[in-house]
Amino acid sequence: MAIKITDECINCGACEPECPNNAIYEASEEWRFSEGTVLSGNVVLPNGKKVDADTSQEPICDDVFFIIADKCTECKGFHTEPQCAAVCPVDCCVPDDENIETEEQLLAKKTFLHKE
Repeated sequence: MAIKITDECINCGACEPECPNNAIYEASEEWRFSEGTVLSGNVVLPNGKKVDADTSQEPICDDVFFIIADKCTECKGFHTEPQCAAVCPVDCCVPDDENIETEEQLLAKKTFLHKE
């Protein structure tokens, strides 16, 4: 499953540079699927959703850092544990029960995002 950032976040920013998928953004920040990935132009995400990877997307949260579930792989294929959770000083990077994925799905998403 993807990781999410709860509203206990203190906006320290420790998590953002640790994400190998560039899936973490500062509060109120617009984002793109292409950032930190090889995605470009019109793509179909592993979940079937069609997007333009280069188009700015609206922020998911205006108060605290947030994670894009479609880009989060729980660091599978990069690290043994989610790096955002490992560095978070207030333990607000937690599993997202609304985005449950198997290890196989997470690894496939990593390959999709980075085309290795």
